[in-house]
Amino acid sequence: QVQLVESGGGSVQAGGSLRLSCAASRIISSFNFMAWYRQPPGKQRELVATITSGGSTNYADSVKGQFTISRENAKNTVYLQMNSLKPADTAVYYCYANDLTYGYWGQGTQVTVSS
Repeated sequence: QVQLVESGGGSVQAGGSLRLSCAASRIISSFNFMAWYRQPPGKQRELVATITSGGSTNYADSVKGQFTISRENAKNTVYLQMNSLKPADTAVYYCYANDLTYGYWGQGTQVTVSS
């Protein structure tokens, strides 16, 4: 059973930064891709950013130039650097990993941005 453990969430004022971490219980190079999703209050979960096993990245239009996804294979960890945060970025952020057989979710970490 794969476990994904997110950390780094919290409360920040608008304009601030946070870095989320997702630590996997398996070597992350075994996943076809990993991703960050978020679920704002009262809304559906949405894709924020993806990173493939080869290191290619992709972002939702709403976070391009603001968020950066990266990976550190030696630590089996994927990061989401979030800059210039806005109240609209308030959400529970989830880590996701896919190995072409199964998809795995973390438990989520709350990010709250106040104006």
